[in-house]
Amino acid sequence: MTKPIYIALDTPDLERAKALAMKVRHHVGGIKLGLEFFMANGRAGVREMAALDLPIFLDLKFHDIPNTVAKAVQALRPLEPAILTVHASGGRAMMEDAKAGAPLGTKVVGVTVLTSLDDKDLTSVGLPPDPEAQVERLTLLAREAGLDGVVCSGAEVAAVRKLWPDGFLVVPGVRPANGEVGDQKRVMTPRAALDAGASILVVGRAITGAEDPSRAVRAIEATL
Repeated sequence: MTKPIYIALDTPDLERAKALAMKVRHHVGGIKLGLEFFMANGRAGVREMAALDLPIFLDLKFHDIPNTVAKAVQALRPLEPAILTVHASGGRAMMEDAKAGAPLGTKVVGVTVLTSLDDKDLTSVGLPPDPEAQVERLTLLAREAGLDGVVCSGAEVAAVRKLWPDGFLVVPGVRPANGEVGDQKRVMTPRAALDAGASILVVGRAITGAEDPSRAVRAIEATL
């Protein structure tokens, strides 16, 4: 089985990202690179990280009109990311075009409700104060659009797994039992998220902010 932990290297510093990846490479299933890294280092930076021979999860959360998203995804084809994200709230047509534009081996997953949002945040943008209901609605839409899976918090992953038994479910915002929550509002321990149905777990600061990242990831790995 592929190792379920993907390390989130949310840093603009390419050398720091490479150093962290080298320390944990034997204990993680892949590397997640987000906007912060991509805006600083671009496609060349992604290629340098890919040279470490770990799958690349390119977390750029595309959200635009279908044609623009399709062309943006097509522009990333040479990088052949293992996983790519789009916002499920962009609608069915946008998700369909994103999947059609992606390389055959790339899993395209729809971001449902960000783990930094709670009931009050949803209400403030005109949505009902029920993250799980919104996650379920967007999960069904992503499935209909032909995506490979979705991104959701650990709080919703069990419900999503029931809706999509063979979906590829990405759970960010996981923290060890003694970890700091930070800016995340809907969090869960790695073991609990995996038991609830997660396919992969995205872990960032609990590893990257540790004094010994290798030891930190091994401690999480031991709970799995």
